[in-house]
Amino acid sequence: MTETRYGKGEYIFREGDPTEYFHIVKEGSVKCVKSSLDGKECTLKVLMPGDLFCCDASAFDGASHPGTAQPMGDVSVLRMKKEAYFKMLRANPDAAMEVIRYLGNRLNEAQEKAKVLALDRADQRLASLLVNLAERSGIKDPNGIRVTVRLTRQDMANMVGVTTETAIRIMARFKKDRLVTGTAARLVIRDLPKLKLLASS
Repeated sequence: MTETRYGKGEYIFREGDPTEYFHIVKEGSVKCVKSSLDGKECTLKVLMPGDLFCCDASAFDGASHPGTAQPMGDVSVLRMKKEAYFKMLRANPDAAMEVIRYLGNRLNEAQEKAKVLALDRADQRLASLLVNLAERSGIKDPNGIRVTVRLTRQDMANMVGVTTETAIRIMARFKKDRLVTGTAARLVIRDLPKLKLLASS
C-alpha cells in the first residue's frame, strides 16, 4: 500500500481511466464527479477519511472508472494495487467479509438516496445533506457546528437533485429560520435538532 498526496485542481483518477487501484481517503475530503454528454459536471458524493472511493465496485468487474475523483483541498490517499488487494482478501476471509459488508452498506446508501430523490421534498433533501455533513465533518463553533467540507452551491444542488437556484432559495429560507448561517463554502449549522426534524418530516 502506498500513500499519495494531492492538491486542489489535481485529479486522483478521471472518468474512463482503468481501475488499477483501490483508494482510501486518509486525510482531507474528495468529491466524486460525473460528466454529462455536454461536458457539465455533477457532484455525486463527498468522501471523507476512511471511505473507499465512489467507484470502488468497478474494480471488481474490471470496468473503467465511471466517475472522476477530485481533491477538495490538500488530501492524503492510500492506494493498493487491486491484484494485491484481491490476494489479501483470498488469504483473509474476515477481511473479505468486511468488504462485503461495506459494499452492502454502499448499496443500501444508494437505494436510500434513490428513495429520497423520488419521494422527499427539496427542502427535506437539502436538510438531510446538511445533517449528514455536520455529523461526518462538523466541528464545534461559537454559533453551532461548522461544516469543514467546502462545497459550492452547485455541488449542493447536484447532490440533492435540484437546480442551483432552488438550492439558493432553500438555503435563504434556512438562514431566515436560523437553522444555518454563513455561505456554502463556510457553513455553520445553528440548529441541528430542528434540521434533523425537517429532514425526517
